[in-house]
Amino acid sequence: MTSKPTTTPRKASHVKRKHWALLAAATTLPLVASTGTAVADTPPSAVSGAAASATCTYTPAVPADNFKGIPVFDAKKAAKPYSATLKTSQGAITFQALTAEAPCTTFSFRFLAEHDYFDRSHCHRLTTQRIFVLQCGDPTGTGSGGPGYSFPDENLTGATYPAGTVAMANAGPNTNGSQFFFVWKDTKLSPAYTPFGRVTAGLDVLQKIAAGGEDDQNNPGDGFPTLPVNIRNVKISSR
Repeated sequence: MTSKPTTTPRKASHVKRKHWALLAAATTLPLVASTGTAVADTPPSAVSGAAASATCTYTPAVPADNFKGIPVFDAKKAAKPYSATLKTSQGAITFQALTAEAPCTTFSFRFLAEHDYFDRSHCHRLTTQRIFVLQCGDPTGTGSGGPGYSFPDENLTGATYPAGTVAMANAGPNTNGSQFFFVWKDTKLSPAYTPFGRVTAGLDVLQKIAAGGEDDQNNPGDGFPTLPVNIRNVKISSR
């Protein structure tokens, strides 16, 4: 899920920043990466949940914003079910993590949440035409931030994106980092964005945010949410 910056991006003196973007399948949104090259809507190199659990590695990558270290995959911990509650300025949103289907992704999200990575960040992108998502997880708020590592795609075979899906944004195959998105209305996308959660409470909060609109600063129907969505903290709970 690539996004143009929703605020003026910070200048990077020595780091070439990527944009984590989301492109529609049926009606492609031609968003451009910060490098100046278009991020293509390419078919995913699918990795099943079982395969990912055996090969899950987190590779150092730039940028490293609000760096909390690089997780070391623990299959036993990764298998434990959990739910995550994001307490935001617009209300709480809770999702059940798909630990069996996307162990590498859910392990990373839990690692970042337990290290307060998302605290005091905000959701920087809302789309209200053709694709219907709220994108979060960038501590810089520009759409080009990342945690200092990347990891492979998983759970892509037959992936769909109905309302309530939580999935990873990316800058191409196997470039997952910290940015993710909530689907607030059924959306058609190519299966290129790892689904790793399902909203169990707070879909009404997402729909309220969507009803508030956005500022069109990227494209019509694609910009910064009019209702600010500040993430105060993320709580991880055992199911």
